[in-house]
Amino acid sequence: MHGRIARYTLSGSAQELARKAEEGLLPIFQSQPGFKSYSVVESDGEIFSFSAWGSAEQAEAANIAAADWVSENMSGDIQLMESRIGEILVSTTLGVSTTAGARA
Repeated sequence: MHGRIARYTLSGSAQELARKAEEGLLPIFQSQPGFKSYSVVESDGEIFSFSAWGSAEQAEAANIAAADWVSENMSGDIQLMESRIGEILVSTTLGVSTTAGARA
């Protein structure tokens, strides 16, 4: 299982931006193969987006979809600072564990 993590700076309300993402980006993610979960966190004037996917390729496809959607719908509100794809090593929510045979 792989995750996509993105860090954005924002102007305006974090709550409003999260609402827009939930209403616009989440359905796009949910329609893509391999989608597992999506979270948005605000901290110190930045937004962190995390999504989980069945494979690295699916996470990369989500990265492209997210960039396109943000460009069309939030370009004046947030700016991407960095985006990364990596293997999820432990997740209680997703059932991923370092214990042998424990991966969901």
